[in-house]
Amino acid sequence: MEIIEANEQNFDSFLTRGEMLVDFYATWCGPCKMLHPELEAIKDKIQIIKVNVDENMNLCKEYGVMSMPTLIYFNDGQKQVKVGYMPKEEILKWIGK
Repeated sequence: MEIIEANEQNFDSFLTRGEMLVDFYATWCGPCKMLHPELEAIKDKIQIIKVNVDENMNLCKEYGVMSMPTLIYFNDGQKQVKVGYMPKEEILKWIGK
């Protein structure tokens, strides 16, 4: 699967697709840059959606994003949130893969 960049106009359309991992990031954020290769390494196991916080402030408010990176795991109508860098192994364990 490819990593998809979402914005305020199309984000809700992704929520209907079932299980996914959303990465709220900023281009200037060091931990976000460190997280990107970890997400690239697991993109074949889960759909990953990226949201640039500087361009999508309303989504940040809606989902309570106050620090980057913030990962939100959506599955079966439930959501779980983690903040900060995580290696791919920890992400996979968190999402049960």
